[in-house]
Amino acid sequence: MVRYVSTRGAAPVLSFDDVLLAGLARDGGLYVPDAWPTLGAHRLRGLAGRPYEDLATAVIAPFVAGGVAADALPRLVATAYASFAHRAVAPLVQVDATTWLMELFHGPTLAFKDVAMQLLAQLFDHVLAARGERVTIVGATSGDTGSAAIEAIKGRERADVFILYPHGRVSDVQRRQMTTVDVGNVHAIAIDGTFDDCQDLVKAMFADAPFRDAVGLSAVNSINWARVLAQTVYYVAAGLALGAPDRRVRFVVPSGNFGNVYAGYGARAMGLPVDRFVVASNANDILPRFFATGAMETRTVVPTLSPSMDIQISSNAERLLFDLMGRDGAGLAGWMTRFRAEGRNALTPAQTEAARALFAAARADDAETARVIAKTHAETGMVVDPHTAVGLSAAAQLPGDPAVPTVVLATAHPAKFPDAVERAIGRRPALPDRMGDLFERRERVTRLPNDLATVEAFVRGNARAVVSGAAA
Repeated sequence: MVRYVSTRGAAPVLSFDDVLLAGLARDGGLYVPDAWPTLGAHRLRGLAGRPYEDLATAVIAPFVAGGVAADALPRLVATAYASFAHRAVAPLVQVDATTWLMELFHGPTLAFKDVAMQLLAQLFDHVLAARGERVTIVGATSGDTGSAAIEAIKGRERADVFILYPHGRVSDVQRRQMTTVDVGNVHAIAIDGTFDDCQDLVKAMFADAPFRDAVGLSAVNSINWARVLAQTVYYVAAGLALGAPDRRVRFVVPSGNFGNVYAGYGARAMGLPVDRFVVASNANDILPRFFATGAMETRTVVPTLSPSMDIQISSNAERLLFDLMGRDGAGLAGWMTRFRAEGRNALTPAQTEAARALFAAARADDAETARVIAKTHAETGMVVDPHTAVGLSAAAQLPGDPAVPTVVLATAHPAKFPDAVERAIGRRPALPDRMGDLFERRERVTRLPNDLATVEAFVRGNARAVVSGAAA
């Protein structure tokens, strides 16, 4: 049975059920498996051609073994993906002779976060019902996580969800997907600050043990291990579709918080033959600078056409750093303390080379992003969103072995960013019919300052777990 350890080494080792509900470790670290289950070549070949739901069950099962969701996993997976508009869940579309887009936007909120969030909600419901408990879910979003979490958690009896997003720094569609859900257990909170400020507030709430215990705090950000686990599946699906395990695959991942590409790293650790990961960033290029130099250094967040990547502190990079440092939790804790205090820290030369052996990175500014949207449309007829365009740009900047297929993750539907797309191709992408009235719905949002005490007071005053006394 897989057990889970904190990247900072001082929190209790937990089972899957406990990790699911805990989110962030009590020592401030992130949970990772103590060892990765493996899918050998024979097993991978046996999964080729299977429906996505079957593949997801097979990939996830070893990680939840021994937990209350283990026996129910096939049903939970099937329910999670029943609402997706494409039966393949994450279909591949060929762009040119060696490049494919993996469309991850067929879920209810048109972004890749749905793939994990819909399953996460099913797991939450099942485990909480078995325990007779309630949780208060708090998350930070740069745009897509929040709407996906709200859609997945809305109306659920055993959970309230509070989503913090940076005021004025998400697209109108992203904002309205969060603020127009008129359900009692949903709370959209606009914070006066950046995404990094929102993320810091969430981490501070988890670090406040009395508050955390009083409201039964849990997480839906990719700090929650179950989010990452659910995302490993589509890497395996893409690899199998393109010839794995007998053929290597290269992945290009638009990335801000590093959670999505870390899920691919997990799929590789399980046995998927990955040639390389290319991390694609916008002008907020902390990750390309990190992989180029080995130094992680924060700078001012710059608003861009791809706001979901407007991040300067990539929290999930800590999971990679844990491995690069030989799983030395105490050493990593000290490294992170210095990074947060000084805004900069660096790997050793050997650690940097180990990272570069598997990861490369490139950036695309707004002008390049618009150029790629226009070029892709002119050459293929496809309309891509700005984040996907950043990925296509990175793939072109860092061409791989032509014998190795390249999969660029298409992380959002273009209609989520209509202004940027219209500026590039001269026409506005339409929302699906089910969202046709999005701009007619009444918004419901609370605006709060970037202040921990104020945000905690709001959560405490609106969380049902406090009133019921059911918090764990």
